[in-house]
Amino acid sequence: METSPKTHLVFVYGTLKRGHSNHHVFAQAGSRFLRAWATSPEYEMIDLGDFPAVREGGNTSIHGEIYEVDNLAPIDALEDYPVLYDRKRIKTPCGDAWLYVKNDASGERIPSGNWTGA
Repeated sequence: METSPKTHLVFVYGTLKRGHSNHHVFAQAGSRFLRAWATSPEYEMIDLGDFPAVREGGNTSIHGEIYEVDNLAPIDALEDYPVLYDRKRIKTPCGDAWLYVKNDASGERIPSGNWTGA
């Protein structure tokens, strides 16, 4: 699935997922849900209390959702990009998508890679 030149793909795994506290941000981003998906097992998910973080270098698949968005600015603002989180391009079945990573995250590891919310 190819996106138009003016849209972006984003893979989310925490409060931006459907049914969670920050999902409303996608309305500001002009989004369209594409599918649920899990990454290859090369990350770690960390529980930061009210939200999770993902860092590179583990052996866990991260479970989340892929969206097509018109505007990254509302998501970048929520994620405090590039201060708190950074963005990394990952391959997905829908095309290359942004994944927000926090490589300095510390806390309890979520071994399942599936954050269910606080």
